[in-house]
Amino acid sequence: MVTHTRWLVATRAAAIKDWSCCESIRRKSITTTLSCFSSTTRSSSLSCTWSPLTTIVSSMSYDKELAAAKKAATLAARLCQKVQKALLQSDVHSKSDKSPVTVADYGSQALVSLTLERELPSEPFSLVAEEDSGDLRKESGQDTLRRITDLVNDTVANEGSHSFSTLTTDDVLKAIDSGKSEGGSVGRHWVLDPIDGTKGFVRGDQYAIALALLDEGKVVLGVLACPNLPLATIGRNEQHSSSNEVGCLFFAKVGDGTYMQALDGSTQTKVNVSAVDNPEEASFFESYEAAHSSHDLSSTIAEKLGVKAPPVRIDSQAKYGALSRGDGAIYLRFPHKGYREKIWDHAAGCIVVTEAGGIVSDAAGNPLDFSKGKFLDVDTGIIVTNKNLMPSLLRAVKESLNEKASSL
Repeated sequence: MVTHTRWLVATRAAAIKDWSCCESIRRKSITTTLSCFSSTTRSSSLSCTWSPLTTIVSSMSYDKELAAAKKAATLAARLCQKVQKALLQSDVHSKSDKSPVTVADYGSQALVSLTLERELPSEPFSLVAEEDSGDLRKESGQDTLRRITDLVNDTVANEGSHSFSTLTTDDVLKAIDSGKSEGGSVGRHWVLDPIDGTKGFVRGDQYAIALALLDEGKVVLGVLACPNLPLATIGRNEQHSSSNEVGCLFFAKVGDGTYMQALDGSTQTKVNVSAVDNPEEASFFESYEAAHSSHDLSSTIAEKLGVKAPPVRIDSQAKYGALSRGDGAIYLRFPHKGYREKIWDHAAGCIVVTEAGGIVSDAAGNPLDFSKGKFLDVDTGIIVTNKNLMPSLLRAVKESLNEKASSL
């Protein structure tokens, strides 16, 4: 590992000067590109002229980053699949906020961090991620730490890569704590939820490894690895399908659309959100856990909108992936009072949906702002749909929220 570390430091040091020289040019390019792009209007119009040069910048600038992100998320998914298949009670722990944390959470974060740094050694590395190693550094966490380290090493070995020497527990702790960045509106920041939907993971249901890249505060690419999501369309009332094939990888970069492929690396397919314009024909997603979102409020909104189908309740950003390929037409999320949304819970899913032609906004119709650090300051909740349904959905949301407020 010492040899690997020295190589990584030397490589990054040699390349960092060249990267810095190009940074001001890159920032001007991406600022021009992204000023043309609005996540709330992409499916219907662009806010300024989209020149051929702008198209090249937007679709070509992040090829190597997207390749690295896909590789990192896929490796993390393999580790998570292994853990979920043989989940032991000792693998589940509790953080201070009482949400369950598994060894797969920590192992996933370590793998993503290590892979991104290995694949992109010439770029400054900043990662905003959910987990930290605090509990693992305690005496009570040593057995768990050793298990995590073994899982990471096994996953890397099974990949057949010789880029990593055998990792120590200190290497894994350092990789986990690489996720302590605060993000923001300057520079590039990776955003990671190592297992989005941990409760679903523990139950054996849906979860996602969600990875996105921010550039100057804008989400420019996103990857969702959804190991339990069927490759075939899921039913209107179920989070599963009749197909036995599961494991989807969704990915998108700004200006280039959204694609889906199997986690095993099969041929990719471009996907698009549903074009339905009649609410009676629409189905909607919401969180599986009632503690994560108000099911009663979602039900009221759906009724006002005229939706006839019952909700499809799924854990994690797998909902964004399913929506991007047209499995449903609406996603409603209304956390309970006092909860603050985190950027890692929506960054990857947001671009996956918007690049597929959808719209993501808060309850007042404002686009999500990922440039303010770890938290999203949204008005009441988050709504996702297509351009045809958004005007009527916003009206239904406003009416429902007003009625709720007047009843208090």
